[in-house]
Amino acid sequence: MKSPCYHRLMAQLRVRGVRVLVISVLLVGLGAVLLVACVRVPAIAPGALVRLTPETVAASEATVFIAPTLAPSTENPATSIAVTSTPDVITLADRLPTPTPTPVATATPAPTPPPMVEPTPDGIERTARIPILMYHYLSTPPADADVYRTDLSVPPELFAAHLDRLRAEGYTTISLYDLLLYLTRGAPLPDKSVVITFDDGYRDNYTNAFPLLQERGMRATFFVVTDFVDEERPDYLSWDMARAMLAAGMSIESHSRNHASLKGQDDDYLVWQALGSLETLQHELGVRPRFISYPAGDYDQRTIDIVASAHYWGGVTTEQGTEQSAGAPFELERVRVRNTTTPDDLIRYIEADW
Repeated sequence: MKSPCYHRLMAQLRVRGVRVLVISVLLVGLGAVLLVACVRVPAIAPGALVRLTPETVAASEATVFIAPTLAPSTENPATSIAVTSTPDVITLADRLPTPTPTPVATATPAPTPPPMVEPTPDGIERTARIPILMYHYLSTPPADADVYRTDLSVPPELFAAHLDRLRAEGYTTISLYDLLLYLTRGAPLPDKSVVITFDDGYRDNYTNAFPLLQERGMRATFFVVTDFVDEERPDYLSWDMARAMLAAGMSIESHSRNHASLKGQDDDYLVWQALGSLETLQHELGVRPRFISYPAGDYDQRTIDIVASAHYWGGVTTEQGTEQSAGAPFELERVRVRNTTTPDDLIRYIEADW
């Protein structure tokens, strides 16, 4: 038979066992919770990306969140962590390399269009030594070219050399309008002025001469045969080409309707040539031409009278020279440029005392 002391001891042990069991269970549960937390929550490195969801990525404006930078606290560096900066917000575009800008070509500014102010003479008889250069074809002549085609053909590379030499010598290209305004009204001109003209309106004037002039910011006058353009002859300018050149600051003027001689003709024929060409140019280009180049240089006083009555302001000839006069605006002299004209020759011609 067991004593009362024995029963009291066993009761105390049972109570203590329950307590130990409960404490053990609690400790095991707490350990499990801590273990799960350690596995599922990674350490946060300074500056790490902590959130990037599909909803935050949209085209070039997707947003990436940067976690705050963490650093030891100055109060207790061994145990404390303090936030030392606020979260930054950047875009994906900010993280991509900055693209290099594509250079934008700058076109040479087009020269100012010729003034259309009527050059009413002020009564002063002015003269000016202004060279007016006369070109025709701007291309290398074909192998079977006759003597005339060869003589009138200036290769593009030679023309480019002419233009560069003119600039090197200090010459500035002007229009016939500028020249006439000086002769009649005394409008100022550059110290070394030169006028560049092309007769006949060949297509190579557009394909070869026009780009070379544009590249250098230089101007020229193109005398076209209007019937040849209307007939769409393949060797001559089209109206679209003429319009493009006019829009770029070039002058498009008359070289008659069909390149026939104007010398010794009756009034009706001269009116048909002068007025018909003028009206065609005005209709196609929207600008009234004011200068004429006499085909093959053939003209007489009756030609000048009819041309003036059609309200042209001046005319250019094939007479060699550089002396221009207010008293003879319909007989402006020119310098013929040939296939064999070197840049040195050109300067010598335009500076010669004709």
